[in-house]
Amino acid sequence: MKLIVIGHGMVGHKFLETLLAENAAHAAQGFDVTVLCEEPRHAYDRVHLSEFFAGKSADELSLVAPGFFESRTNVTMKLNAKAASVDRAAHTVTLADGEVLAYDKLVFATGSYPFVPPVPGKDRKDCFVYRTIEDLEGMLECGSRAKSGVVIGGGLLGLECAKALRDMKLATNVVEFAPRLMAVQVDDLGGRMLRNKIEELGVTVHTHKSTLRIVDGETATHRMEFADGSFLETDMIVFSAGIRPRDELARACGLEIGPRGGIAIDDACLTSDADIYAIGECAAWNGQTFGLVAPGYDMARTVARSLLGQTGTFSGADMSTKLKLMGVDVASIGDAHGATPGSRSFQYTDERRQVYKKIVVSDCGKRLLGAVLIGDASEYGSLLQTVLNSIALPEAPEFLILPQALGGARPAIGVDALPASAQVCSCNDVSKGAVEAAVQGGACDIGAIKACTSAGTSCGGCVPLVTQIMKAEMQKQGMAVNNHVCEHFAYSRQELLHLIRVGSIKTFGELLHKHGKGLGCDVCKPVAASILASTWNDFVLKPEHASLQDSNDYFLGNIQKDGTYSVVPRMTGGEVTPDGLIAVGQVAKKYGLYTKITGGQRVDLFGARVDQLPAIWEELIAAGFESGHAYGKSLRTVKSCVGSTWCRYGVGDSVAFAIALENRYKGLRAPHKIKFGVSGCTRECAEAQGKDVGLIATDKGWNLYVCGNSGMKPRHAELLASDLDQETVVKLVDRFLMFYVRTADRLQRTSTWRMNLEGGLDYLKSVVLDDKLGIAAELEAEMQNVVDTYRDEWKNAIEDPTVRERFRTFVNSDAVDDNVVFMPERGQIRPATPEERKQRIIPIAVRSA
Repeated sequence: MKLIVIGHGMVGHKFLETLLAENAAHAAQGFDVTVLCEEPRHAYDRVHLSEFFAGKSADELSLVAPGFFESRTNVTMKLNAKAASVDRAAHTVTLADGEVLAYDKLVFATGSYPFVPPVPGKDRKDCFVYRTIEDLEGMLECGSRAKSGVVIGGGLLGLECAKALRDMKLATNVVEFAPRLMAVQVDDLGGRMLRNKIEELGVTVHTHKSTLRIVDGETATHRMEFADGSFLETDMIVFSAGIRPRDELARACGLEIGPRGGIAIDDACLTSDADIYAIGECAAWNGQTFGLVAPGYDMARTVARSLLGQTGTFSGADMSTKLKLMGVDVASIGDAHGATPGSRSFQYTDERRQVYKKIVVSDCGKRLLGAVLIGDASEYGSLLQTVLNSIALPEAPEFLILPQALGGARPAIGVDALPASAQVCSCNDVSKGAVEAAVQGGACDIGAIKACTSAGTSCGGCVPLVTQIMKAEMQKQGMAVNNHVCEHFAYSRQELLHLIRVGSIKTFGELLHKHGKGLGCDVCKPVAASILASTWNDFVLKPEHASLQDSNDYFLGNIQKDGTYSVVPRMTGGEVTPDGLIAVGQVAKKYGLYTKITGGQRVDLFGARVDQLPAIWEELIAAGFESGHAYGKSLRTVKSCVGSTWCRYGVGDSVAFAIALENRYKGLRAPHKIKFGVSGCTRECAEAQGKDVGLIATDKGWNLYVCGNSGMKPRHAELLASDLDQETVVKLVDRFLMFYVRTADRLQRTSTWRMNLEGGLDYLKSVVLDDKLGIAAELEAEMQNVVDTYRDEWKNAIEDPTVRERFRTFVNSDAVDDNVVFMPERGQIRPATPEERKQRIIPIAVRSA
């Protein structure tokens, strides 16, 4: 069968992958496939197109696996091949160069084109659309000589484009005709919050703006004149005002077109011609076109299965979406605007943190209809599954979005509540039942689940949910859930900790001899090193421990992208004396280091070669500083506000308490890094509720929050206890931290540990507050031992000649690394880019201080 595919974008390639997949290889041998790609390159990831401006190459954005086309003799890929016409009667496609190709079946995957409003001046030089890599290359060239840029369009793609302009360091504006950003996905309050967050990032937003014309500017290349009489001048204009289906070929050959454009298709994605299919943004199902990639993937699978003789139907798509726009979480689910008759909404707004959440429920209060999440979309997965699977809501649905600190534990929607038909991987159409069937067939780790089902092999966002389903099904089948650290130890991290404590094991060699096999690996060695350090508080660079460390701990510094290291002296509670600041400045100046204030209220010094580290630390220690442990899985910082000492709102001395806590816990090694925050009042300027341990002063004492995280997957901390005096706080924090150290998995943040803790917050309270396990005194004693035996790691390192000897670039030479090259920028240094190295731009001389 001669099959022609017109278009090779994301959806077109998904169709080919499905058709030619391993499980369909035998049936697919009957096809002679020709792919017509209008662009000069294979399919690439348009969803992450803005990463091109952050340095990602076209090859890195490619969706085509190496050898995909070369290994298949029955597939012909034609690049730069534009289809000019289709003759349905003759079953042929004519290309722009005149070549005529015959087909038995034809698939339109032509996608869409950017809509450019009919504004006079739209075709001026340095006016672009945001669609292809060629468009982006033109924008980059313009950006190299421009100072400002405007995006016309405040939707999903428009905000992505605005990020691209910001990445080019242009003064960036967004012009939107509607009264708010992302008008389709979010409501008025959500739009206002999103606007605030976008403007905080340095982008100026103009809504209610209709562009009349584009003419020559006086201070910039262009002047945009608006209907309200105002104007805006800019050097670059990018149109991102929506898309239109590319249906011109279909129109010309007489195929039925949807009422608002797009090639009309049925549930099998067949057009009005029984031999022609349409998929993706060019297709209109029930008069509706779909601008997201997931529905296009569903169409692609439907057509591939149909051609292979399998059952395949497309029945519409959920248009829920979750994105990170310019670093801002934005999510929209189902009926986000509450258009359903009788629906009611619950809303939570935190204007200080710029977080907005809304859920829409049915008139009976039992079904979730939709949601909007701005600034924190951590509940997206559970809310989406609740909508898609009509899971009954709890009695108080508002707690699905309220921070737990506001009155109650958040109701959990466990994996058992999901039906077998629930789609857990939308990229590859994998259901919960398919994951369970894979487990029943013997797939008992996430790698095997991926191989069997393809779940988690595309964007990876579903992997945590898939893992939960896998483990739950393993337990149902009576299988042992394997939490082994690696192949060398048939134990979990928690079990290894118990073996080390009970057996008084002091070295990795002893642990391996008694309880392991082989020689160990890069997984189990750092795990064992962390446990040994937190249990016995030994110096991590003792000869028997040094070889276990990763590169950061081995050199007691964070390695940077160019091979240099950072130096971070501890400044407890963010407090530093003038003499201390002078000493840090003198060191930075002497060794030519890049200096920056961190979010944790410390000074980072970047660009130190490994051979310079001991000398730098010798001077810092002489000035009274200690290691800031910025390299370790340990306490990093205790952030504080100025508290009652200076602030007119402060009710507690947050600085003094922060310093005391940081000095107490600075030597603790843990499964992951730990951060504290101490706020002097409920205005929360130290952001304590986004930390692993957070304290907020009230007129009754201190409120203790735990298991927060403001990193990659933000989580609001939970209130563990309130109205505490400082002595009680220390006692409870001792218990909490040592219980976490004892029971968490490797590299597990307190937030993730808490989410996986059976019994949740109530269980944690029973252990820490009520001593349910009878180990409170033991936990406190263990922590006191850590405190009593603390010694600064860098002081140890510089005083021990054998340790100091390892800080050399080359083991057999005193030469320095001439690959360390810096460029001047804003009065400081930065690592030279690969392009600057290739062009042999004269760098700053390699320092030898």
